[in-house]
Amino acid sequence: MNTQPPIYVTQPDLPPLEEFMPYLQQIWDSKILTNGGPFHKQLEAELAEYLGVKYISLFTNATIALVTALQSLRISGEVITTPYSFVATAHSLLWNGIKPVFADIDPNTMNLDPARIEAAITPQTTAIMPVHCYGRPCDVDAIQRIADDYNLKVIYDAAHAFGVKQHGHSILQHGDLSVLSFHATKAFNTFEGGAIISPDARTKQHIDHLKNFGFVNETTVVATGINGKMSELNAALGLLQLKHVGKAIARRQEIDALYRALLADVKGIRVLTPAADTVANYSYFPILVEPDYPLSRDAIYQQMKDAGINGRRYFYPLISEFPMYRGLPSASAAQLPVAKEISSKVICLPIYPALSDEDVHRVANLIRQAVMPQLAEPEVSHQNDVAAAGVH
Repeated sequence: MNTQPPIYVTQPDLPPLEEFMPYLQQIWDSKILTNGGPFHKQLEAELAEYLGVKYISLFTNATIALVTALQSLRISGEVITTPYSFVATAHSLLWNGIKPVFADIDPNTMNLDPARIEAAITPQTTAIMPVHCYGRPCDVDAIQRIADDYNLKVIYDAAHAFGVKQHGHSILQHGDLSVLSFHATKAFNTFEGGAIISPDARTKQHIDHLKNFGFVNETTVVATGINGKMSELNAALGLLQLKHVGKAIARRQEIDALYRALLADVKGIRVLTPAADTVANYSYFPILVEPDYPLSRDAIYQQMKDAGINGRRYFYPLISEFPMYRGLPSASAAQLPVAKEISSKVICLPIYPALSDEDVHRVANLIRQAVMPQLAEPEVSHQNDVAAAGVH
């Protein structure tokens, strides 16, 4: 029987409670709880600067932000998207009365394959909704070329992509809109929250109207809006989190490097190659359990679980396999062979700033033991883990 404390796949990163108390005091003193208060405005400004974008609209969560993004661009008909994502990606389409059309993914990036996007276009296609899966950038140039050729809008589900840069620029600057998640499980969290990145002030203004019932002022409503506003409590936490997020991401990078060092020689375990010329946020650490590993993906997943190590088969099943989608022609497994295969192999290993080096070793050891029971772990001193993993 396992007697060690459990290791979770993720854990919210929270600042010291005493640092949050002055923010709460200001809210109690002002009695401003929502409706675009001072913390809300400040967080928008500071996030825009941190992320390297000009226009950002805060939301109560990313799902409402996705729904609103589609509304703001008046998307209808069919939208091409990935089956390899969290269900909110496709759910936001159904909530807008839009037909999702699933296209297969690239086996290396796990993002939408541009060739499969183009093959899925019909006269009813109005937009593409790609996902920067695990924060790894999509082929944004190829997707934009397709969108331009066919006069399609592009809305990026960037829930995993907080702070990610490629070629020196924010990945959030691509497409017509990008949507972020600040959920408790993300690299940057506001308990619950999300945001839409807009390309210009006019688009931001329209989105800000939509997230507040369509109000322009006390007596004027210009759109069928929704209540998607972020509260002052969430915004205050976000301001404090921004002070700590750099350190949190740096710790995630150390854990990522340590996993890579410990799993590099494990036959049958595939670790993704880092995306080229990319500043990552290390939100996830997915591995693929290949056929030459002694155990199946589900068997090693269960062994981990029995040992108190909670990985996640993320994303399994595919969105296209859930009841509300499986009747779509594009949801057929025959249409999505790569996504189906990746979904059957993936496990996301625990990664969060508070995860200790010892626990990283514990996770890696269990995976190594199936291949090298007599060599569960290389002889690397925990004090030298970071150096051994190549992090400076």
